[in-house]
Amino acid sequence: MEPQALSEEGESDAYDPPSPSEGEHTEGEYVPIEDSSNPPEDQSPAECVTSKPEALPAVYPMPADSWKTLIEHIEFNPITSYTHLDQPYHKYGCWTHRKEYKELLYQEYRDKANQHEIQARRLQDNYVQTPEIQDSSQAPEEGSPPPIERRRTDSTFSRLSSSVSGFNLWQDLPEIKSSSVLSLLQPGEIKLQEAMFELVTSEASYYKSLRLLVSHFMESERLRSTLNPSEIHFIFSNVIEVLATSERFLLDLEQRFEENIVISDVCDIVYQHAANHFGVYVTYVCNQTYQERMYRKLLQERTDFRDALGQLELDPVCRGLPFSSFLILPFQRITRLKLLVQNILTKVEEGSEREASALQAHQELEKLVRACNDGVRKMSRTEQLISIEKTLEFKIKSVPIISHSRWLLKQGELQQMSGPRTSRTLRTKKLFRSVYLFLFNDLLLLCKRLAGDRYQVFDSAARGLLRVEELEDQGQTLANVFILKLLENAHEREFTYMLKATSQSEMKRWMTSLVPNRRTKFFSITSKLLDCPQVQCVHPHIAQEPDELTLDLADILNVLDKTDDGWIFGERLHDQEKGWFPNTVAEEIMNRDIRTQNLKECFRVHKCDDSSQNKDRRKMGSRTRQ
Repeated sequence: MEPQALSEEGESDAYDPPSPSEGEHTEGEYVPIEDSSNPPEDQSPAECVTSKPEALPAVYPMPADSWKTLIEHIEFNPITSYTHLDQPYHKYGCWTHRKEYKELLYQEYRDKANQHEIQARRLQDNYVQTPEIQDSSQAPEEGSPPPIERRRTDSTFSRLSSSVSGFNLWQDLPEIKSSSVLSLLQPGEIKLQEAMFELVTSEASYYKSLRLLVSHFMESERLRSTLNPSEIHFIFSNVIEVLATSERFLLDLEQRFEENIVISDVCDIVYQHAANHFGVYVTYVCNQTYQERMYRKLLQERTDFRDALGQLELDPVCRGLPFSSFLILPFQRITRLKLLVQNILTKVEEGSEREASALQAHQELEKLVRACNDGVRKMSRTEQLISIEKTLEFKIKSVPIISHSRWLLKQGELQQMSGPRTSRTLRTKKLFRSVYLFLFNDLLLLCKRLAGDRYQVFDSAARGLLRVEELEDQGQTLANVFILKLLENAHEREFTYMLKATSQSEMKRWMTSLVPNRRTKFFSITSKLLDCPQVQCVHPHIAQEPDELTLDLADILNVLDKTDDGWIFGERLHDQEKGWFPNTVAEEIMNRDIRTQNLKECFRVHKCDDSSQNKDRRKMGSRTRQ
């Protein structure tokens, strides 16, 4: 396998589908989100999802030089390419004197893939029509052509899909085109093949970018001369082990592809590697905090390091991408791999062996992603608690702040209403006084702000003993005021505070953080509601506060609440994480069928996770009783 030649899904000629008489799907384009609302009339919806395993064609083994042939037919837009890796990869290191091709680095692949997903959903949102319930007497006769309006819509959608598809397709491979495979497969099975093919080619693109990090940056003599061994370790961590893991994974995927051009499965390979080898990703990601800190320090203090790095980044092989974009590749890949498996899972037949394999792989990847996230947060959270504790002094009985099971959720200043709610009080200048809140996952501290960034704690309560209530509109003075009730405060009695925020979004964000399970304007997906407002992310968003949600392009979220001043509280479908984000980074999905399909796919992906979590809870309860 030649990493220089095998690229990610980049620009390619649109797929020219066979004529309908050959039994092919007339649209012929792979779109990440299926339209299941209008299945062919002679098929049931289940048949449109995928073909049955026994319906797969006979084995079509590829020639011995098949992988090289595959690589040569991926990305055939001639431009300058990266072909001078210091060390040859595997058995294909001799491929240095070949025609140069446009090759996407993994960072470019992710952007293109996400933009493609966004455009595909936009097309479906605009052109997929909600099926109307027709009277049986008006149903078209069997074999008759579809109505003019439907034909125009379908052809328009197909044409526009082709225009935004910039990826190499499995069905475009010469071996596929020259065989009779496409005429034997259902459209759903072709989409499944495309999903598995994407996992293979994206891993190759990731491997190429990772090798570039090692060969171009880590092995640069000029860069290494500016660093001592300890600094090299902090910056590059165990990237060599991560690279070897990717190579091993890619070789197994290559072997599977060479067995049959109709890929039987890839999720079983994903599971084996995730369970036995992908632990190196957790090690790398957990060192990310040290890595970022050392990187910033070197940029600020070492001119020679900064100059050497800048010169390396200017090399055409980096395609204008910064060094930092290479350092975060492993975390991006393990997250993306989980999403690729989810995509496969939505296309396999329910109850099949391939579904079981995909669920198993998804569960293992979910554990890895969770371990990565927990590892990154653990050190930063502990440091944050130590920093906060140094600023506190207690007017009440002191509360120990530092705990391995505690972290900060939100902090900030609000205005506390003082005195009784009377007309006389409303006319006084001291209607409100400042109060500073530290909200942890299990504890609330109410403080008075002192000079020098210090805080005096005058009340506290367990987070589980908090209740909030929004006041009805009572004029400008009481706008954005809410009631915070402590069922048991530091003096072991119930106490109520009236707190005023500077805006509606700040008020709602505090209320959501203080009492996370309160009823919101819209329902969570856990309510099993079949329709709910949804948005997709069209601009990346980096969380600035703990209650915000970092969003990647093409993320789909259920809208749980929104404010008049431009903020949305949402729940991301692929991992069910909740948080706030500005409405300017997302656009609403208007088509009800697409929203319903997104929810169904979400339920299908997470149903196995829910059942396994319930099983773990039962085991824990059994041990407790014993």
